[in-house]
Amino acid sequence: MENAVESSRLDKLRNIEKLGVDPWGQRFDGHMSIQTILQLPADLPEDQRPGVKAAGRIVSRRIGGKVHWLDLRDWSGQLTTRKTTSDDDKHEASEFTDWSSRIQIMLGQKQIGEIGWALAQELDLGDLVGIEGKFGKTKRGEPTIFAEKLTFLSKSLEPHPDKWSGLSDMEYRLRHRYLDLTYNPELLDRALKRVKIIRTIRSYLDGQGFCEVETPTLHAIAGGAAARPFKTHHNALDIPLFLRIALELHLKRLLVGGMERVYEIGRVFRNEGISQKHNPEFTMLELYQAYGNYESMMDLTEGMVLAAIDAIGGGYQRSYGTQAIDFSPPWARLAYGDAFQQHVGISMHDEAAVKDAAQKTHLAIAGKHHDVLVHELFEHKVEHKLTGPVFVHDYPAALCPLTKRKAAMPTLAERFELYIHGMELANAYTELNDPIMQEQTFSQQLAGLPEEDSMAKMDHDFIRAQRHGMPPAGGLGVGIDRLVMLLTNTQTIRDVILFPLLRPEK
Repeated sequence: MENAVESSRLDKLRNIEKLGVDPWGQRFDGHMSIQTILQLPADLPEDQRPGVKAAGRIVSRRIGGKVHWLDLRDWSGQLTTRKTTSDDDKHEASEFTDWSSRIQIMLGQKQIGEIGWALAQELDLGDLVGIEGKFGKTKRGEPTIFAEKLTFLSKSLEPHPDKWSGLSDMEYRLRHRYLDLTYNPELLDRALKRVKIIRTIRSYLDGQGFCEVETPTLHAIAGGAAARPFKTHHNALDIPLFLRIALELHLKRLLVGGMERVYEIGRVFRNEGISQKHNPEFTMLELYQAYGNYESMMDLTEGMVLAAIDAIGGGYQRSYGTQAIDFSPPWARLAYGDAFQQHVGISMHDEAAVKDAAQKTHLAIAGKHHDVLVHELFEHKVEHKLTGPVFVHDYPAALCPLTKRKAAMPTLAERFELYIHGMELANAYTELNDPIMQEQTFSQQLAGLPEEDSMAKMDHDFIRAQRHGMPPAGGLGVGIDRLVMLLTNTQTIRDVILFPLLRPEK
């Protein structure tokens, strides 16, 4: 069946060529977005209807005798619930969620001329066309462009899904993202909201005096986080390299160099598992502010996320799955030890009680540092209860080799993580700028690690940079993909990444 469909489309391609028309289109200037056209007055008398010019993809087609009806879509507009009011009597009216930039086109044999009518016979779902005509309403009240000229812009040689059945198989959708964007309006809506969110973050940080920079993707030493890297090799230099697992250490070098407020939004790569919250390639925001601390980062994070919410709309009371999240400021701030005490029922400083709780939770305890056991219990018993938004601050120091210790309690580090709906969204420090202590904490962390581990080699150049004088600073990392998930009510990370990693197609 598919071969017959493809053969039919190839035949139509040849027929278009025989008409002297380029089936791969041409420049088509001066067209209006469909959303703009839909905002024009549509109830004017026929002789007063405004002239319009539109371009887009055919997503529905109904064939009559001397009239063809098309639905044309472009990328303007927004997600909306609408009723079908088809003028062809073939489908009952019904409600459905769709991208609002869809408009009905009437192709009349008399109106579009001999060549235009011949072209109309060769149209298929998925073809791209340009339309010039008058905008008004049909007798049934459907906003419509009554075409006077049809311009062919590109032929689709592969079959497209029918409007009434759409795309339902998730594997197929992920492998055919271009179709998924065309026929699942929720995906396009999320993709465009993601653009707005990132654009707003940039604008907000620029307004706070930060400058955006670019740092290397290829690293000689995989540092800045505890994660397994992807390895590669540079042939000309004959050296092993790693795809970066974090942006941190190069950005801090820029602090040393006098760039007092810097940020980067970039891809990072971790050779680890895939889940609803993890993709091996993901987008991070990292920023550093000289003369700030982790409390500065709390204020900045809250303001930045609220600005993103304002940009995409929908208010501070938002749904996530079956739950509600209230983003209204100010956000809660909760000490790590208090959260641990509340949900585990013991003090995180009580080593015997922590070991006992870990064993009862079936966690391996042999050879593990006390702070590591504390955090494993935190992950099992506390994280999923942090509905937030809540800044959990003052972490066990052994977990934070790049973080300044609290002066009054050096067993704690000036670090926070922002939790929303049990998901870690942001991680921030008062940055450790003491090169002597930094080298000591690196050495302690590296002790006993296997050579292939990402943190198995110390970045001596970073220590050397710090020895030249790094200002006290606050630093922040935000997972952009997770932020988009939370703000668009999306349950899996693959639905906010346009091209998530998949196994090779069989």
